[in-house]
Amino acid sequence: MRVPLSWLREYVDVAADATPEDVLAALVTVGFEEEDVHRFEITGPVVVGQVVSLEPEAQSNGKTINWCQVDVGEANGGVRGIVCGAHNFVVGDKVVVTLPGAVLPGPFPIAARKTYGHVSDGMIASARELGLGDEHNGILVLSDLGIDAPVGTDAIALLGLDDVAVEINVTPDRGYAFSLRGVAREYSHATGADFRDPAERDFAELQPGTGHTTIVDDTAPVRGRIGASEFVTRVVRGVDPARPTPPWMIARLSLAGMRSLGILIDITNYVMLELGQPLHGYDLDKLAGGITVRRATPGERMTTLDGQERTLHVEDLLITDDSGPIGLAGVMGGGTTEMSGTTQNVLIEAATFDPVTIARTARRHKLPSEASKRFERGVDPLIPFVAARRAADLMVELAGGTLTDEGGALFAEVFVADIELPRGFVRALIGVDYTDAEIEDALTRIGTEVTATDAGWTVIPPTWRPDLTDKWSLAEEVARIHGLDRIPSVLPTPPSGRGLTVFQQGRRRVANALAAAGLVETPSFPFTTEAQNDLHGSASGEHLPSIRLANPLDGSAPFLRRSLIPGLLQTAHRNISRGLTDLALFETGTVFLPEPGVVYGTDDVPPLGVRPSDETLAELNASIPPQHNHVAVLLTGNVVARQPGRAAEAAGLSEALDAVRVIGAAAGVEIEVRQSQRAALHPGRTGVLAVGEVEVGYVGELHPDVAAAADLPGRATVVELDLDGILDLAGAQSIAASLSTFPAATQDVSLVVAAEVSAGEVRAALVEGAGSMLESARLVDDYRGEGVPDGEKSLTFALRFRAEDRTLTAAEATEAKLAGVEVAAERFGATIRD
Repeated sequence: MRVPLSWLREYVDVAADATPEDVLAALVTVGFEEEDVHRFEITGPVVVGQVVSLEPEAQSNGKTINWCQVDVGEANGGVRGIVCGAHNFVVGDKVVVTLPGAVLPGPFPIAARKTYGHVSDGMIASARELGLGDEHNGILVLSDLGIDAPVGTDAIALLGLDDVAVEINVTPDRGYAFSLRGVAREYSHATGADFRDPAERDFAELQPGTGHTTIVDDTAPVRGRIGASEFVTRVVRGVDPARPTPPWMIARLSLAGMRSLGILIDITNYVMLELGQPLHGYDLDKLAGGITVRRATPGERMTTLDGQERTLHVEDLLITDDSGPIGLAGVMGGGTTEMSGTTQNVLIEAATFDPVTIARTARRHKLPSEASKRFERGVDPLIPFVAARRAADLMVELAGGTLTDEGGALFAEVFVADIELPRGFVRALIGVDYTDAEIEDALTRIGTEVTATDAGWTVIPPTWRPDLTDKWSLAEEVARIHGLDRIPSVLPTPPSGRGLTVFQQGRRRVANALAAAGLVETPSFPFTTEAQNDLHGSASGEHLPSIRLANPLDGSAPFLRRSLIPGLLQTAHRNISRGLTDLALFETGTVFLPEPGVVYGTDDVPPLGVRPSDETLAELNASIPPQHNHVAVLLTGNVVARQPGRAAEAAGLSEALDAVRVIGAAAGVEIEVRQSQRAALHPGRTGVLAVGEVEVGYVGELHPDVAAAADLPGRATVVELDLDGILDLAGAQSIAASLSTFPAATQDVSLVVAAEVSAGEVRAALVEGAGSMLESARLVDDYRGEGVPDGEKSLTFALRFRAEDRTLTAAEATEAKLAGVEVAAERFGATIRD
């Protein structure tokens, strides 16, 4: 919300020497966030001048310029010669002259310069050049604005261009602050300055008259709330839409972030900013019959003020006459009845609409507006009468209209529920020892009616504060009014037994271990394509069910991911395209694994204001697909860069398996790898990862076609594991093994097996047969060649044995080794290579 300070001073006493920063500091103390300070980008000298003479001169380029003599006052050098290309003024007119040294918005510095055979000693300015609007067809003639100021007067102050606005961020629960009325009241709370409510008027003069009563025919209210609870109309006849908007109003609207669109529309916008009540003006002569407020019918269409034809939804609330829809209630008017340059008679509308209805309509049509922003946050239901009369008065004063006794009012009784505030509740909740007087003072200052009771207070919130609904919100107001700086900074003592769950701790351990091992975590969006889900979500590449989003951020990736690999591929591509080619990336995140034949999602959304029942919560949970936490790794480029005396070493399966071991150690499980096949991975360079007999993931080199499709220039190796599954298999605790103080016994063994037997299976047989004394079994060689029969291979393992209670003898180590060889021989026909 932008707040011009000259406007703010009309409703609250702001010190004359208060700077914009002072005003922002005061508003921050009552809970607003400061955003910016806005000024007109113009500096003087800019003065009122009077045209003394005007000589048209035709030019060789076909243009005709005016060589003018303009009196700018003795203090500013008297009469000056100025070249002007506009033709909408005559001798004797008073105009705005920017003299050399002035700077106009742009920035556009003014200097004396030779042009068209003359030295132009300044410039006669248009409204657009001054920042007062978009009008640029001619220069600004002050008599058109009803201004007759002495020659030499400072035009910056005269036109309100010396004003300044402060901008604050208004939170969604404080819609009343989208008005000068609301901000002035808050400034009064912050500083104690006197507040003058612009809505205080004699009730008798607010009555709108008769003849234009509105009908509300809402047969399908949203959540049982009628779409329009109040609808006030007033009629002003004989307006002159050609009258100029006063400069002070243009300046204030501009600083508030709104363009001047003509006197009639400017008045409705001005009153909205002033009181917080959106208004709409209809050309009365274009209305066909009376006004009816109703819901749209299926397939109904209308054209809004922005020229767009819109297909309506049955929840949309419409303003209609006998011709059909003439406005999207609370959002935007229709084009058929808009005020224009020919409007003579105006019907002013000030209404109270259901916030939920307006919010849904604005979002459904992607049509946020200043009106919908206020309605969806809640507008004071007592303000429409005041706003309609205020707009009518301004149309009489500024547009030459006549206020009639025509109009109408449809309104319902305004009921605000009282709130019981127990004595001692505020002190206990906020942690500040407020006195009863302080609590009553704070609540009274914000406009509530406070009645003391034996147990505390009965509080009735003001109509402009729909956010005050319970004792907690009242306590917050007490803290806000008396200063948030009074709240002590005391850390609460956490109850025992709380903290991270076992699974949360495990996920953090895995992520920290991978980062410590040199990998970089790269979180990505969980959105992908159906083809990527099929390719990376299953071993065979077969089609699997995927969850499609109803309103995706990216239309080309509308599905929730079944795998983390597509996100890592996108991250790798983005980095490689920027010259970072050596990558070791990982991600931990959620994947979505819908089951075949199950329909997920629901159209039955429970209301926001009521806690769903246990049955409803169960139905909502059942509508969500299974979600698992995975961890994935991608390696590409070099693991060791080329350097003097050492060639580059490319990242591959060995480094990927190291990452698997890091994950297993952090999770507290031993992960085994067995040869496998996967559609997205290279044949023969793919492994399935398992804990015991349970498969938990896969590792392998990307298939060359898949890598090329992802624009990866070289080989890439990936790992993906079901992190939840691993942690579940690890159990609640991971017990670290004790360290033996006795020396190890090492031996090697080379086994000849069939070529199709995987090294992992042979190793598993050795480990099983060797027993508990085998501490480590590591594959060190895979030989196929001379001395080994065709179709077979020789696998060499480095074995390390150790006992916890003694030093092993060579015979004991050999016996354990041969026991392992015996198991491998039984399963795979392994023989010891000579």
